[in-house]
Amino acid sequence: MSAWTLGGIASQAGKLAIVTGANSGIGYFTALELAKAGANVILACRSPDKGAAAAAKINAVAPGHAVFEALDLASLASVHDFASRFKATHGTLDLLVNNAGVMAPPTRQVTADGFELQIGVNFLGHFALTALLLPALMKAREPRVIQLSSVAHRQGRIDLADLQAARNYKPWQVYNQSKLAMLMFALELQRRSDAGGWGLLSLAAHPGIARTELVANGPGTNSVMAFVLKLAQPFISQSGEAGALPTLLAATAPDVTPGGYYGPTGFMEFRGPPGVAKPEKQALDASVAKALWETAETLTRQSFTPGP
Repeated sequence: MSAWTLGGIASQAGKLAIVTGANSGIGYFTALELAKAGANVILACRSPDKGAAAAAKINAVAPGHAVFEALDLASLASVHDFASRFKATHGTLDLLVNNAGVMAPPTRQVTADGFELQIGVNFLGHFALTALLLPALMKAREPRVIQLSSVAHRQGRIDLADLQAARNYKPWQVYNQSKLAMLMFALELQRRSDAGGWGLLSLAAHPGIARTELVANGPGTNSVMAFVLKLAQPFISQSGEAGALPTLLAATAPDVTPGGYYGPTGFMEFRGPPGVAKPEKQALDASVAKALWETAETLTRQSFTPGP
């Protein structure tokens, strides 16, 4: 792949994109740049106030290209409601960016459906959303789905025996698992697209270590990890705008590899220009990915059917 920058974004005119968690951070800058490139972007966010404010900011730069829609990934009912509203008003979806996430809350929390919060929001909510929107994606000429992973996937392990961390909740261990699950989801979705002849591009991206609100909204400013991250940020992190570049590359570049993974290309992939990233070997385990997929189908009660 040739060197890629914001200037390399081709016109997205006529395309429709959904970006989850687009009211701030990586998601906001992803939605902003897609809108500036001509795409119509749905900001799928939990907070009506923050989502509407973000859409207004984007429309001030790219008039008429952003709209807020309520989506709470911690509730499968909300995911279904969002998908139903979308399908009632739109026939085709070109791009789905599964960006929203929760990072390492100090104590174990659960979603409305009883899932551990991180696996529930980061992975299972997005799994259900993608399954419900697949028929709309299949109507697009070149559909793409982007999953947001993390350098944290390197320390992740999929524990199917205790996926919900009911027996042993360790905040960062569970976060690492959820981000590994997102990368494995992207790779398995591409395998299934290839096997079924769907023509879907399934990709993953990670922002390196980006300065966003995710730490404050997860482990909080009083946690040891938050303190360490704050001290290290000047040396290993990059801005939220820079952190969005790998996602934008995956979402818009014409020469991406099916099932590709993209991130910063600097030291340890913490920051730097966007390019090809390296998945750890556990992310490439197709047998675990298949078992994880089947578990997600059971938990969310959703299967992937390309047709109506």
